[in-house]
Amino acid sequence: MSATAPVLEHPLLPRIEQALDGIRPYLEADGGNVRVLDITDDMVLRLELLGACGTCPMSPMTLKAGVEESVKRAVPEIRSVEAVNGNATLQPAGQEGRPQPPTPVPTPN
Repeated sequence: MSATAPVLEHPLLPRIEQALDGIRPYLEADGGNVRVLDITDDMVLRLELLGACGTCPMSPMTLKAGVEESVKRAVPEIRSVEAVNGNATLQPAGQEGRPQPPTPVPTPN
């Protein structure tokens, strides 16, 4: 999103928040939540996963199957939803990318 239009002033934000409010009880039941960080010029909604959602291995599936579907149904102008935690973007399951190799476990001698 451009520097001249902060996310809090974006005209789609009230509709996005309303869509997120519909699924927040389910996220909160598992100790998590989401926060809108940005709406890009190409209509990508960037969210921060909070609480348990930030570390849950099911977060990518929840993001696509729950959050993105709810938002896109209520706000069809949004093209996709991305989760950004810290500097890393969480990649949804089934998307292209490089899997990380497993971390070796030290064995006693």
